[in-house]
Amino acid sequence: MKVCIVGAGAIGGWIGVHLGMQSHVALSVMARDQTLRNIQQSGLQLTQNKQTHRVDVIASDDTQKLGAQDLVVIAVKAPAMQMVAQHIAPLLGKNTQVLVAMNGVPWWFLKGLSGAPSNTRLSSIDPKGVIEQAIPISHVIGCVVHASCATPTRGHIHHYFGNGLIIGEPDGLNTPRIIQLHQLLSDAGFACTQSNNIQKDIWYKLWGNMTINPISAITGATVDKVLGDDLVRGFVSQIMLEAKAIGAKLGLAIDQQPEDRHAVTMKLGAFKTSMLQDVEAHRPVELDALVSSVRELGALTQIPTPYTDALLGLSRLHAQQRGLYPL
Repeated sequence: MKVCIVGAGAIGGWIGVHLGMQSHVALSVMARDQTLRNIQQSGLQLTQNKQTHRVDVIASDDTQKLGAQDLVVIAVKAPAMQMVAQHIAPLLGKNTQVLVAMNGVPWWFLKGLSGAPSNTRLSSIDPKGVIEQAIPISHVIGCVVHASCATPTRGHIHHYFGNGLIIGEPDGLNTPRIIQLHQLLSDAGFACTQSNNIQKDIWYKLWGNMTINPISAITGATVDKVLGDDLVRGFVSQIMLEAKAIGAKLGLAIDQQPEDRHAVTMKLGAFKTSMLQDVEAHRPVELDALVSSVRELGALTQIPTPYTDALLGLSRLHAQQRGLYPL
């Protein structure tokens, strides 16, 4: 089975090593710059449970050299998707599956979603339809990742906690290919769950991190401090109530209150969000996938979003001042 990882960072590399250790998988990686050089020299490496695993892969920044795949795993940050769309065509054969393992609302989110018109394109995610045209919905399989990983050295991933992958077809059907992919990921060691409403799983994860990520990026605070401040916690709750109302209109109801989710998040302790890590490393931030998209969906469903608007304005201005978000 030919598998290509597009974006061999923390999550992509973690998934890649697990798949690459399967005897029937021929693994390749699309990477650039120092990540590419490190993987070409030392393979793709993963340290977890005090053990380091290494897999040798075909690594290139030229998708023409990698060719058509059976499975493509896209695990880049959302700001990189426009670039990926321009180069992904050589990886896609007639039956190639594209597993989209990314944070936030993806470009295909409204496809197959009963509560919204499927022909609506999210301009905050794919303003000119470039991604949708490059990766037809027939290839797409949704994925929600529940894991914490980092790359202290490019090409060498450290896994900290969490081992969950939720996968599902955009239309919720139980197709032969989703059954086969579930088996592949389970055999590779993931706690893989098959969903009949992957958009709901995406929305539920977003419900928790669309607030904590940008607030931590603005303040530099770890999650425990963000939720430990009563005023900030109240602000977070108001945003979550707006998102909950939007989800209900889209058929993605959440049967919890913000405080229920805060209690779960607080159990994770003092950790830096991925967006705070991006700010510290001077990398572009995923504001559109996490916040702008929610604001757009609010307009689509006619749900007022004053608190979400305030969060977007503040976090956008903060990122623009640091050159991490386009003016």
